Amino acid sequence: MPDNTPPTDLHLPPLPRDALAPNWQKYFAKCDEKLGMVPNVLAAYSHDNDKLGAFVGMYNNLMLADGGLSKLEREMIAVAVSSANHCFYCLTAHGAAVREMSGNPVLGEQLAMNYRVAELNPRQRAMLDFAVKLTETPDRILPADRQALRDVGFSEEDIWDIAAIAAFFNMTNRLSAAVEMRPNPEYHAQAR
Repeated sequence: MPDNTPPTDLHLPPLPRDALAPNWQKYFAKCDEKLGMVPNVLAAYSHDNDKLGAFVGMYNNLMLADGGLSKLEREMIAVAVSSANHCFYCLTAHGAAVREMSGNPVLGEQLAMNYRVAELNPRQRAMLDFAVKLTETPDRILPADRQALRDVGFSEEDIWDIAAIAAFFNMTNRLSAAVEMRPNPEYHAQAR
């Protein structure tokens, strides 16, 4: 059974796999099967079954549920926000997802470095402009910023989701920084 100890200097050891609640044991086994690893963020949260559940529930709702945003657009938000926050973990993990989903390793790198240099359509540009502004200067969000999203076709629910995804990654970026969470080495080579 793989070790689920995340590389971090925070001394909250994850529960051994067999001490996790049965649903989380199955979830980690599915991660091993589908991804070939358990993402270190999940291993880090596994010190507490309830915190793990809250994190996975919110992540799955924001990143995987049906809605007006594509899965690629959601990952693009994750990378642009993580770039603004210089989050090594999320840039590595979600940059790999953008490379894989888009089939474009250059796009993944551009978003990680500076989304403004990427060739984006007007919808994507408005979405990332909003997410990054919400990250860097949330007190300066104005009705015109939301209107810019409506003007390129985003619904009110989509705007909520863009904001929620940006907010979620701002939280996870800060937690990752607080514990110096490191990405799984496998992410570095994916979809290159």
